[in-house]
Amino acid sequence: MSTDKIKIAIGSDHAGFEYKEMLRSYLTDYEVKDFGTYSPESADYPDFAHPVASAVESTEFTFGILVCGSANGVAITANKHQQIRAAICWLNEIAALARQHNNANVLCIPARFVSEDLAKEMTTTFLHTQFEGGRHQNRVSKMSC
Repeated sequence: MSTDKIKIAIGSDHAGFEYKEMLRSYLTDYEVKDFGTYSPESADYPDFAHPVASAVESTEFTFGILVCGSANGVAITANKHQQIRAAICWLNEIAALARQHNNANVLCIPARFVSEDLAKEMTTTFLHTQFEGGRHQNRVSKMSC
């Protein structure tokens, strides 16, 4: 997939703010829209996870990236949206499998538990790994309620 076709919606709460800002700077080859938060002041993760998930669900954006302290809050929130498959990733291999096997479309990064370098590596892997389809498609098709 060419990087000029990949549109990314990104958001975080206060715990993920610094990583979100770092990733925005890292993703210069992509069209990225920042859905906030816009400072390290305390913020509620659903206020940013819902708009990112909605942007991906509408297909206006190819992928979403959400960052908070543990990634649990943003993942739970994003996964309330029917067309979202948000995956918490803490290893590069998990980011690859989230795309290959689960066709994940939102990467959730736990800022308090991974390094900046690993966050960048997982992001690159997530954005460039293709869904394998096949037997995995049947499973993904069963996810929606």
